[in-house]
Amino acid sequence: MEADPGGMVVTLLGTGTPNPSAERFGPAALVQAGGLNLLFDAGRGCPVRLAQCGVPLGQVSAVFLTHFHSDHVNGLADVWMSSYVPPAWGGRRTPMRLFGPPGTERMAHHLREAFADDIRIRMADERVPEAATRIEARDFPASGGVILDEAGVRVTAFEVDHGQHIRPAVGFRIDHGGRSVLLSGDTKPHPNVVRYGAGVDLLVHEVCGLPPGLADHSISRAIADHHTSPEQAAEIFSATRPRLAAFTHIVQIRAPGTPPVSLAEIEQRTRAGYDGQLVLGEDLMQFTLTADEVAVGRAG
Repeated sequence: MEADPGGMVVTLLGTGTPNPSAERFGPAALVQAGGLNLLFDAGRGCPVRLAQCGVPLGQVSAVFLTHFHSDHVNGLADVWMSSYVPPAWGGRRTPMRLFGPPGTERMAHHLREAFADDIRIRMADERVPEAATRIEARDFPASGGVILDEAGVRVTAFEVDHGQHIRPAVGFRIDHGGRSVLLSGDTKPHPNVVRYGAGVDLLVHEVCGLPPGLADHSISRAIADHHTSPEQAAEIFSATRPRLAAFTHIVQIRAPGTPPVSLAEIEQRTRAGYDGQLVLGEDLMQFTLTADEVAVGRAG
């Protein structure tokens, strides 16, 4: 759908993990507000999901990155390069705007170097304007702050904690017309999520389900320690009281030869400590934020 200048629509483009999945693509979310199409992270398959939403890649207004784990950025080159091809699903004629924590400008520079031959060919053969092949990248401080204030839409980044060696890492809050959404990014429980998420219309948070039998399994425990458990998420939701809470980046840990934690168990463990509205996100799940409600539907 097209961006609605008077409302806010949030679509979960990808709710998965680094593991390839046909049902859950790599992490990405589309926020449409103020006539803007804002993309948060660009995981595997992101351009396909945007096409399913009816959003031409050339009409992505800006891209925002939470951190540099590959599953959050491995669709970025596709978003960028496919947006400047001449057909209707590309057609961008100006630089792609990219915002992220320190390291974003360096990554954008090397992306353009890596695909220099594609740029050269398309400029010569398809008359793609040179400006369209550029990435207008901007590093923002790891501590966050207001990143974008445009068309009545304010995007605020805030620091989160995805582990000692995974820095910088941020989440985002987006405000427009009295409506608000918080995207946690990948994080352990962090006070900034509670601070910026208090009273939002929609709080989209990651979750990691660890089977009790694997609590002492070193590799499984290490993965879980970089994320938020269902019980911890329940505490965060109870502290922030959003109109609707939604899970994304759903990590279902398993041991060899055993089934992973089920979605039903993740939901049950969360609801045991949280009595508010909760959904487990799926790819193309879409939220329409109005003064009256947060309506849940499906894009495409």
